[in-house]
Amino acid sequence: MEITFTTIMLIGAVLLAVSVFASKAGSRFGVPSLLLFLFVGMLFGSDGLGIPFDNAVTAQTIGTLALCIILFSGGFETSYREIKPVAGVGVVLATAGVLMTALLTGVFIWFVSELIFDWGLIGIKLNFLESLLMASVMSSTDSASVFSILRSKKQGLKQNLRPLLELESGSNDPVAYILTIMLLGLIAQGETPDWWAAVGNFAVQMTVGAAVGYLLGQVIVWTLNKINLSNSSLYGILTLAMAFFVFALTDTLHGNGYLAVYVAGLVVGNRKIVLKKPLTSFLDGITWLFQIVMFISLGLLVSPRMLFTPGTIIIGVLVGMFMIVVARPASVMACMAPFRKFTLKARAYVSWVGLRGAVPIIFATYPLVAVADGFNSVVADLIFNVVFFITILSLVIQGSSVSWMANKLGLSKELPQDNFGIDLPDKIKSALSEIEVREAFLARGNQLRHISMPANTLVVMVKRGDEYFVPTGSTLLHHGDKLLVISDDDEDLKRDIQKLGIYC
Repeated sequence: MEITFTTIMLIGAVLLAVSVFASKAGSRFGVPSLLLFLFVGMLFGSDGLGIPFDNAVTAQTIGTLALCIILFSGGFETSYREIKPVAGVGVVLATAGVLMTALLTGVFIWFVSELIFDWGLIGIKLNFLESLLMASVMSSTDSASVFSILRSKKQGLKQNLRPLLELESGSNDPVAYILTIMLLGLIAQGETPDWWAAVGNFAVQMTVGAAVGYLLGQVIVWTLNKINLSNSSLYGILTLAMAFFVFALTDTLHGNGYLAVYVAGLVVGNRKIVLKKPLTSFLDGITWLFQIVMFISLGLLVSPRMLFTPGTIIIGVLVGMFMIVVARPASVMACMAPFRKFTLKARAYVSWVGLRGAVPIIFATYPLVAVADGFNSVVADLIFNVVFFITILSLVIQGSSVSWMANKLGLSKELPQDNFGIDLPDKIKSALSEIEVREAFLARGNQLRHISMPANTLVVMVKRGDEYFVPTGSTLLHHGDKLLVISDDDEDLKRDIQKLGIYC
């Protein structure tokens, strides 16, 4: 059958629709949506319904574009105030933690590959650098998986663990990327590694990436506030273009583009900009679109017949479980040891949420692309298939148990309420808060007039069950009622209602 543009549109529409329906069904059973997107791609691929797609360069390009948006959006929705208390440990986990994970896993892969080769299950024995390359490809936690799973499950966590995990996952991809590119170069050269040059390159990439990301983030803020576009919808498109520009310029200057777009997102998201709430909604929607397209593309690229061979399965299970049970916990415990404020349970949870996802698979395409420059094609295929298998294993075991593990360790907490779904325009200085009535709240009486609220604060609506109504001073309040409160000083309001024994 001739592949026409109409056929491509039809296939694309079906893939997107099936992915959305699959994520809806998966949410009922606690299955991560991203895992289902991968399966949709595999289902429609060459070994499934027959869509031919074997272009690693195209998949890599799609992945890079998607990561730019995912990291920018993740930074945009992360508060400085939330990450400030965990910035130190987050940076240590994103750097030393990745290096430790790569080294421990690399040594284990070296040992396991020799064992599996001796059993006759794989056709090549990996040397140490090739083993370290496979480990480096999947040494970072995946930003797409962590952001998506924590936010879609609306998982609240104690001890500032949520901003810590999001900061780590958003900033550790550059380290894994640099390790991957560096090791590919060393293997291709076939020479003695110049580790000092590699360290210097790492320092340059991180410094340039952080500096350019911060400076261009300020430029984006200034541009959005000064450009005064007649059509508000264009602000989202402009932001998207500038996020891509941040990555491209940083990469041209030999910095790390992934770090740059995350830092730029942090800068923009924590400054006052016009139409911030509509822009947040736009970025959220475009992020989901890119995530779906990225995971489907990666699913189409893999061949299940090659993925589920005995050698790949055995290496994948052994290495995957080693990373989950040994390498990730060991690196997390070592990195968090100087930070005494985190309990042992908190460190155990951080160890558990070491999710692998799209990023390792995208990095695993680099050896496939390098085959054209002489990289061993058998090694490249083995790395890609094993990394893909371990990603599935991680999403199934860790991704589906994020909330369960938090509850098991006693680290779950209620997230802030959604203010009845109402948002005020940015130019209005007042703030909305949603508070829930508890028994202690009714100690002075059960009428609204009996409540002592801060000055310039007003209860504007009450939600009781599925009913909403505007209260008066004589309105009787019940345990479990939710009040929508508007105040000129949100911080004073929070302090006062905490004294009253209610939640906000």
